[in-house]
Amino acid sequence: MANFVLQLPNNLRLRSFTVSSSSNGVTPGVPQSAGPVILELPLDKIRRPLMRTRSNDQQKVKELMDSIKEIGLQVPIDVLEVDGVYYGFSGCHRYEAHQQLGLPTIRCKIRRGTKETLSYKA
Repeated sequence: MANFVLQLPNNLRLRSFTVSSSSNGVTPGVPQSAGPVILELPLDKIRRPLMRTRSNDQQKVKELMDSIKEIGLQVPIDVLEVDGVYYGFSGCHRYEAHQQLGLPTIRCKIRRGTKETLSYKA
């Protein structure tokens, strides 16, 4: 776990607080349903179940590659974590741009779900 110190001007009257983080993505004392967490995940740890059903616009992938090289990824991809397995359902072009650039990780907005979430059919 990492601890950070936030220094503020002395004239501010604020309550003290603690910011903490952990390498496993679970913040101590915060319920798992607290909302999404932003983390860098290895590309090879993200399952892409929709990859076989669609193809990406290669011009868009090229433009994203150029942008990522210049300013980095601006919007994380959305990932669902179920029992320690990560499933990517959005960000297909950003994911492929990272693959083609040979980048080992990608920034992800991770939400936790259940097996029932994965099998939901509208």
